[in-house]
Order: sequence, then structure tokens, then C-alpha cells
Amino acid sequence: MNYMYRQMPQTMQGMQPKQVTVVEPYVYAAATTLVGKRAVVETTRGNVSGVVMDAKPDHIVLQERESTFFVRLCEVVWIMPE
Repeated sequence: MNYMYRQMPQTMQGMQPKQVTVVEPYVYAAATTLVGKRAVVETTRGNVSGVVMDAKPDHIVLQERESTFFVRLCEVVWIMPE
């Protein structure tokens, strides 16, 4: 049997994948001011409330009783202190 192999277009040959990071600087800055305080975070999937335990450039950590929530900043619609 004779199989034909497809070659990548010349524009794709030799290219390496690149990591892309999405940063929401204003949402991150707002979240850092709320560390240690209670807040409500509205996401594209609904809202989450609790104490903001930590804020990183890509996510925030909320704790409500024994539950811990990691919310990606690209999913945040708004943040409001309680």
C-alpha cells in the first residue's frame, strides 16, 4: 500500500507553541484590596460569596464555611464587598 503523508504548510513548519496568559489587571487590583474581607463575586455562571483568602493574577480564592472556591478572573463580571 502506498500512503501519502500530509505535510504542514511552510508557514507552520518550525514554529513552537507559545503560552498565552490573559490578565485582567483592574479586576486583579480590585480583588487584592478585598483580601481578608467578605465579598460577592458575580461570574458568568452565577455568584459566589465568602471571604477573599487570596488573589492571584489569574484567579481569586474565596472561602465560605468549609468550602473553598477558586474563581478564574476571566470569568468575573463584577466584585462587590459585602
